[in-house]
Amino acid sequence: MSTRVSVICFLVITVVLGAYYGAPFLGKGDQRAHLPGPTSHGHHQIEVGCDQCHTPFGGVKNDACSKCHGEALTAVNDSHSEGKFADPRNAERAAGLDARACVTCHREHVPGMTSDGVSIAQDFCIKCHADVSQERPSHKTFAPDSCGNSGCHNFHDNRALYEDFLLKHLHEPEELATLQVPLRGASMGKTDAGAPSPSPLTAKDRDAPAAAGNDAAITADWEKTAHARAGINCGRCHQIEDPSTGAAKWQSKIDRAACLGCHANEDNGFLKGLHGMRLASKLPPMTPELAQLPMKADAKHNQLGCNSCHKAHTFDTAYAAVEACVGCHDDEHTLAYKASRHFRLWELEQSGKASKGTGVSCATCHLPREVHTEGGVTTVQAQHNQNANLRPNDKMLRSVCMSCHGLGFSMDALADPDMRRRNFNGRPGRHVTSLELAEKRAKKAGD
Repeated sequence: MSTRVSVICFLVITVVLGAYYGAPFLGKGDQRAHLPGPTSHGHHQIEVGCDQCHTPFGGVKNDACSKCHGEALTAVNDSHSEGKFADPRNAERAAGLDARACVTCHREHVPGMTSDGVSIAQDFCIKCHADVSQERPSHKTFAPDSCGNSGCHNFHDNRALYEDFLLKHLHEPEELATLQVPLRGASMGKTDAGAPSPSPLTAKDRDAPAAAGNDAAITADWEKTAHARAGINCGRCHQIEDPSTGAAKWQSKIDRAACLGCHANEDNGFLKGLHGMRLASKLPPMTPELAQLPMKADAKHNQLGCNSCHKAHTFDTAYAAVEACVGCHDDEHTLAYKASRHFRLWELEQSGKASKGTGVSCATCHLPREVHTEGGVTTVQAQHNQNANLRPNDKMLRSVCMSCHGLGFSMDALADPDMRRRNFNGRPGRHVTSLELAEKRAKKAGD
């Protein structure tokens, strides 16, 4: 073959390959056709946004991962931070498992290797901790692939195993004396004592223009909301600034941008979870049809946003806490909820027969209450990243379970996959020995 023909062939192949692999970054055609394999549960929502993770011809860099996950790892004081593997004293260990690169353990598009987001063998801990049975004789009988079991160790976040935490919660009863989660919206700390409290609004205060119509049902719904009680009128949400003139313009249909003025924290969480991460990646909204979990057929085209759960004008948080969830989700865990004790407690609260915060809804566990402090005012808000406390599920201990249950029972429940499928109805069929191990170690140290 002549040199000229060889050059032409090389150029043709380069152009074809460049077009094929470059198309995902240019938004050409069906990007899924370019995927080398299925994407994991955590990322499949944004799999067509290749540039969210990949640098053209440069692979996946840590910065792409920390863009979404860095804040969470900082918050938990990452047990295996990059600095540990960059330390020359750990060079030998880093050679066996170079965790300075996220993709060492979290590779995508390799479904045969990936389990719960991790793409290396489950006994990878032994690469660095082969001597654990000598250091901790109590661990001699533990299987090498059990390190990451619920209630045991997690690579990035080991707060569930901090010994002072375990010792503080030894011998707690299965149920605590007070069964109540923090009340959403509760305010603590200083407030602006000089600011007058807003007067509740009624139908006569409605400020929608005549051209918008006067729907009595919508007005009646709005009158009953926290918005009306807090003095939030129609125009607060529907008057949108016209970017061309700067003047306020009435907009009948609004999107989540109208919510941001008051609910920025909730929106920030929403964009980090599976429900909102497509919007954060500049992709069309999530719909149940795109989910990997079983979903209701009649809900498959619903676009997820603030109003898909909170329903415009009623903004019913009780509806959002249960019915909005079971209206889409069709998996075993969800289907078992209304047969659970948690749901019976929820019904008692909603009927007024039990105190606020004593019921357990879907949102109680999956959108847990968090304390936020801004400007010296501390409030309790719902974390709208419904994935934040799912992996590892030990995160639920502090944020949810221990509001009502002792630590030992909570760890056992989370460790039992059958109980999780039953939506925690019944009793755990597994037992985590972390508390006993910590107690025995503390006694030995005191002898």
